[in-house]
Amino acid sequence: MYKLYRFRNGLKLLSVPYKATQAICVLVLVKVGSKYEKKEINGISHFLEHMLFKGTKKRPSQKEVAEVLDKIGGNYNGFTSEEYTGYYAKVSREHLETAIDWVADIFLNSLIPEKEVDKERNVILEELNMYKDNPMAEVHRLWKKLLYGDQPAGWDIIGTKESLRKIKREGLLNFMRKNYLAKNTLICLAGNFQEGKIKELITKYFSKIQNGKPPKKAKVIEKQKSPQLLLQKRDTQQTHLCIGVRSFSLLDKRKYPLSLLASILGGMMSSRLFLEIREKRGLGYYLSTNYEADPDTGYLSTLLGVDNQRVEEATRIVLKEYKKVREKGVSKEELEKAKEYQKGRMALSLESSDAQAFFYGVQYVLQNKINTIKEIYKKIDKVEKSDILKVAREIFVPEKLNLVILGPHKNKNKFLKILKNF
Repeated sequence: MYKLYRFRNGLKLLSVPYKATQAICVLVLVKVGSKYEKKEINGISHFLEHMLFKGTKKRPSQKEVAEVLDKIGGNYNGFTSEEYTGYYAKVSREHLETAIDWVADIFLNSLIPEKEVDKERNVILEELNMYKDNPMAEVHRLWKKLLYGDQPAGWDIIGTKESLRKIKREGLLNFMRKNYLAKNTLICLAGNFQEGKIKELITKYFSKIQNGKPPKKAKVIEKQKSPQLLLQKRDTQQTHLCIGVRSFSLLDKRKYPLSLLASILGGMMSSRLFLEIREKRGLGYYLSTNYEADPDTGYLSTLLGVDNQRVEEATRIVLKEYKKVREKGVSKEELEKAKEYQKGRMALSLESSDAQAFFYGVQYVLQNKINTIKEIYKKIDKVEKSDILKVAREIFVPEKLNLVILGPHKNKNKFLKILKNF
């Protein structure tokens, strides 16, 4: 079980005791990501995350920052999403205070050295090039662009080459001052620790966190009246597709039947689409159907790579399975298998202290509440076949359908014709 503490300045501490490990993870989450950015500074959340490892007042160089945890065999990193930015240190239980000190130091005392900003800009530009050279990553980026267009929800977390070149040290510092605030921050500790020491240590190391009112993000605008297609011509050995529909947000109760539907369609190696596309027809190697959701957006999509000559066939098969579940629903056996699959995967994914920290911490940041594993199991178990059929009929309609194709193709009309017949 977890405990949530609220300090007077608005800072929150989430404590997750987990005795089945000798490790502890200290995770700090700040509620700001690419959805909170302006277009001219798109990518600044991610840029700032990189810069916090470049030196602090106590440890002025990147080497000194890294060596603290390298000397004790710790794992550490940062990450940026659309909704939040995070920094964590995972160490053996005897080094708890070192981990808290380290995370607090980079979070509160980073210098953002002028000479490192331009250097890191080049590093991030190469990171951007890496993603663009990866068709599987690029097709997912194009999917977001197709759904949400020119608004924060449709922009890249990493930014663009143009926006990255405009970001300067003063802009990074201003963004940090406006967002890295007590009311905007959650500290999550998970692992094998003594509960009584935690609050005292957080008070000691995070006492200098700034107060203030965090800015709000722009509301996501969703406008779609007919099937949409985005085709990017590229000389690839296989064609990469993302086919799916707009659906429900993370705060919607229908997320549970929708998540189970995704597993039934393409989330398992015995799922409908995996068997049809890979096992029965040998059309491609990778395939997955997923339900992705944030507090204000959601979609179900099938991502796959197929033979360049059989793209139309693969597209029709996916749409045929969408139609089939919309018209006939799923069987009792399929639903029960999906339930046990999801519960089993969740249990396996939460065996480590860092997984526990992320599971509880991200839930709270995104939803302002937490469901325990047992509570989620109960919600999954309550889903009935009629619930699956109902959500399928709500989402699998032409006005919510979208398709992204990346590969050696230029004839949009034949794919639009397939979509319009959905």
